[in-house]
Amino acid sequence: MRKLLLITTMYILMAYLSLPPTYLLAQSAIPQWCRALPRPEYKTLERVAVGDPWFEVYKPAPGVFAIYEPHQAEEVISYLIVGEKRALLFDTGMGISDIKKVTAELTKLPVVVLNSHTHDDHVGDNWEFDTIYAMDTDFTRKNAQGSREDAQAEVTPDQICGTLPKGFDSQAYTTRPWTITNYTHDGDRLDLGGRTLEVIATPGHTPDAISLIDRANGLLFTGDTYYPAPIWLFRPETDFKAYAASISRLNGLVPYVKVVLGAHNIPVASPEVLTRLVLAFAAMRQGKITPTPDSPGRVLYKVGDISFLVRAPEGK
Repeated sequence: MRKLLLITTMYILMAYLSLPPTYLLAQSAIPQWCRALPRPEYKTLERVAVGDPWFEVYKPAPGVFAIYEPHQAEEVISYLIVGEKRALLFDTGMGISDIKKVTAELTKLPVVVLNSHTHDDHVGDNWEFDTIYAMDTDFTRKNAQGSREDAQAEVTPDQICGTLPKGFDSQAYTTRPWTITNYTHDGDRLDLGGRTLEVIATPGHTPDAISLIDRANGLLFTGDTYYPAPIWLFRPETDFKAYAASISRLNGLVPYVKVVLGAHNIPVASPEVLTRLVLAFAAMRQGKITPTPDSPGRVLYKVGDISFLVRAPEGK
């Protein structure tokens, strides 16, 4: 029996080694995060056909389109929120393909842009739009100047799942500069015609992080303050104290919310996740959770379905 098993193993190995190098390269080049796709949660959402295969569009609520970029590791989700007179695009994605063309397929109304915050994966196509609302912070103004370093890190081979758009030049890829046309502030109400969105300042992930609430429809758009994946809290601009206050504020809205819509991976979550978020973050800060090593200089804290990626303590 052992001899038969050995012979069988040798034949399998010989067959594998006879495969063309391009096949072996393609198999080994698939990033680990890519193997989890497609995410099963999307099966329950209405999909909307669009012409650009870089994007997948879903309809998590009436008049709301989740514009998902599953072929890049951020798995960023931008939201087109449509009123009767105009639409608001909450983030413009990576800028790897043309989100403006996608919005033109989804609505004929004028579109204004407001960013959940101004990290590169949320402002990539800002430059294409005429009207951009922004928070009045130095962090925002600096990021509006564009950048190359962060953008280049988004298109390394381990960050891409599948094929980049035709004609895309990864070596020339940058986050282009964009122009702030209007400042917005905590508590501002944006009237889209038959639909009003309220701005909620939720600093912590970044100084300019915001959420939006559509009270009439029970929708809370949380940007990167909450999404169902390890929440990045390791960059220099992160402020733990501000983040704790922000998530506590969002948790206070749970009675008024039906759906939480985050900016990465999966576009829908139950409001109760915000309570778990507050408890998990408090447990982390109180030293009740043991972290596990992650990428260099970072550790991961995990509490049930909530996790935080933070800077490793000094000396570790």
